[in-house]
Amino acid sequence: MKILIIGGGFAGCAAAEMLSRIKGVDIKILEKSNFLGAGVRTFFYGGHPYTYGPRHFLTQKKETYDYLKKFLNLKSCKHHQFKSYVENDNQFYNYPINQTDIDKMPDSKKIRSEIKKQKNVHLSKNLEEFWIRSVGKTLFGKIINDYNKKMWLVDNCKKIDTFKWSPKGYTIKSGKAAAFDNWISCYPTHKDGYNRFFDKILKYKNIKVLFKQNIKKINLNKKKIVSNKRNFTYDILINTISPDTLFNFKFGELKFIGRDLHKIVFPTENVFPKDVFFLYYPNKEKFTRLVEYKKFTRHKSKTSLVGMEIPSMNGKYYPLPISSEQKKANKYFSKMPKWVYSIGRAGTYRYEVDMDDCIWQSLQIKKQIEKGSYKGPIIGEEYKYKK
Repeated sequence: MKILIIGGGFAGCAAAEMLSRIKGVDIKILEKSNFLGAGVRTFFYGGHPYTYGPRHFLTQKKETYDYLKKFLNLKSCKHHQFKSYVENDNQFYNYPINQTDIDKMPDSKKIRSEIKKQKNVHLSKNLEEFWIRSVGKTLFGKIINDYNKKMWLVDNCKKIDTFKWSPKGYTIKSGKAAAFDNWISCYPTHKDGYNRFFDKILKYKNIKVLFKQNIKKINLNKKKIVSNKRNFTYDILINTISPDTLFNFKFGELKFIGRDLHKIVFPTENVFPKDVFFLYYPNKEKFTRLVEYKKFTRHKSKTSLVGMEIPSMNGKYYPLPISSEQKKANKYFSKMPKWVYSIGRAGTYRYEVDMDDCIWQSLQIKKQIEKGSYKGPIIGEEYKYKK
């Protein structure tokens, strides 16, 4: 059986590794860059390890954690915290919003009054309505509004009309501020992060990785792809890039948001307070957040690397949580033959898909192929195309 995988990021590598265990398979990965791992690959700046996006492994699915720890030593970062800086208050508050923080706010009485009046949250049609119905206009304006406008490069939050990805299960939290109370949260102990998982793929005898591939033509029904003037045929295709690419943008190009990453080395061993990994900025500044990488990597140095993330159109990193775009994506999924799987964040066109989902999707594909029952294109009830 010939399996062709488009994209050598985390989703493509996880799928390749798992499927390589099936007897008689021949796997090829077509990767446009000259390395595996995409945004999860670790690079170095000033001796500090970093990724294009701080990628700690976060999951509620233990089987995905058990899979990854077969390849990597993983250390818990369970108690990492997020902080938001509100310029008008000149204060840092916890995120998700915490009850104790409201008491510290100069307009706390107004905020609590608005919260008491909120109702019919379930009737919310967009992100702005959801938050205003949940916490009131004042807290929405203080913490949510400007952040999401610049995060998604929109002029108002009403345009964000799908929001299962927010706000991590609650709007206001009580007690100790931890972002993911019931999740497994960890990061590799190796200095090069996840790289040895990706590099291991290169050693598998039945996996061939072809770098710097520029796909020219795709014919899903004839099971043929032309890349770098070379023809590839397959029995199963696993796609991890934007699904519109497979159809030459027949229904229109799907929209993504990119990121510009600025790396800053500080002349101190630590910059953020203990257990604070992220700082969010819901104000008028152009950047959305800062991350201190050594909080994840545990890198030892007298200096510290901080990454500043600025939303841009540079790259296709985040699918838009806008229903019109997701409906467009569903048109593409509906046209995919059953021998085509589309997985990962870009492949499913879902922002909420992360590394653990990539592993879980790959596990399901392996089970289906072993049974000879192909049910593409999307794996998992939460992402499945529905007519």
